Amino acid sequence: MVRVFISYSHVDEALRDRLEVHLAPLKRQGVAVWHDRRLLAGDALEDGIGAALAEADVVLLLVSPDFLASPACHDGEMQHAVDRHRAGRARVIPVILRACDWLSTPLRHLLAVPRDGRPVTLWPDQDQALHEVALAIRRAVLERTPLAS
Repeated sequence: MVRVFISYSHVDEALRDRLEVHLAPLKRQGVAVWHDRRLLAGDALEDGIGAALAEADVVLLLVSPDFLASPACHDGEMQHAVDRHRAGRARVIPVILRACDWLSTPLRHLLAVPRDGRPVTLWPDQDQALHEVALAIRRAVLERTPLAS
């Protein structure tokens, strides 16, 4: 089973939810999608997030000004994900949600989605942008393993 980890700022939760709708076909084919809202009451936050990130095959970084401003997202999850990507243990996909200075981060070396790193919120049809993102995620997942029909 391919495991997808989503790192995001809670400010962008509505966009994360919309992306998850677009990932529903992948989930039906056995891809596990995880984010911190899957933690249960009483779970240790850092341990739960760290374990899920360490097990992820694909890491989605939902990039926005709030993501870059968050020490937990930028200094913690993003850095850990990029280190795993460089070591070949995971594929990191920057998903540019809102306009921000992501090109001054280590993400500048990675191909971002949607196309040309154009923020989802700047597309006239955000569903079209998220559909494009979901297709790119599907290609990354298929690189890891064939999916169930």
